[in-house]
Amino acid sequence: MKIAVDLHIHSGLSPCADDNMTPNNIINMAKLKGLDAIAITDHNSMKNVEAFIRVAEQKNIICIPGVELTTKEEVHILALFKDLDSAHGFQNVIDFYLPHEFNNKALFGNQLIYTAEDEIIGECGLLLSNSLKMSVEETIEEIRKHGGIPIPAHVNRNRFSIISNLGFVNPDLRINSIEVCYQQDLKKIEKFCPHFEHYNKITSSDAHSLGQVLEREFFIEVQDYSVEGILNTLDYRFT
Repeated sequence: MKIAVDLHIHSGLSPCADDNMTPNNIINMAKLKGLDAIAITDHNSMKNVEAFIRVAEQKNIICIPGVELTTKEEVHILALFKDLDSAHGFQNVIDFYLPHEFNNKALFGNQLIYTAEDEIIGECGLLLSNSLKMSVEETIEEIRKHGGIPIPAHVNRNRFSIISNLGFVNPDLRINSIEVCYQQDLKKIEKFCPHFEHYNKITSSDAHSLGQVLEREFFIEVQDYSVEGILNTLDYRFT
């Protein structure tokens, strides 16, 4: 079956996102726009995903626990996980490799932690937009070690992408999907991405505000309408 997805959405935990990117606001917007599944992918933290999953279950929409990691090369990598246990395990990795530098809210923005009722119960003190002390290769290996799916984010963007910062996609990386900003730009990146045709290509919103959440416009084919079914599709390699 084909399902409409947006697998790159930020909550108010990301310092660059609006404070009203709360569990109920995002899930209701996703429902309004006709999405079947979303992923919450804040910068270097998954401390909001549990609240989002609780709301999503009430609204009959799939919410995948995820995160957008920044490697030491300042490359953004999405990581999607099958369940909260896997996400919590990987959060320990993030906490270990995130520099101990505190957030300047006036400069970078708030980093808010919500309940499933949209109440603010805390803030993350460390600056989440920092680079982790891990390389691209090390980050992908840690994601794999914890049962996650690594996806280089917005590979055709001029900043924070694997192509803009490293010049190409290493075919030896353990990835089976890449994220592109716009479908019409695919031809422009083929020369920087060996075996380009073998990767799944996904398009997401990278939403930092409610209006940026995708409409029902990007679809993936799944055998099973579940988190596991979606991840299995994303981790399939065409050969």
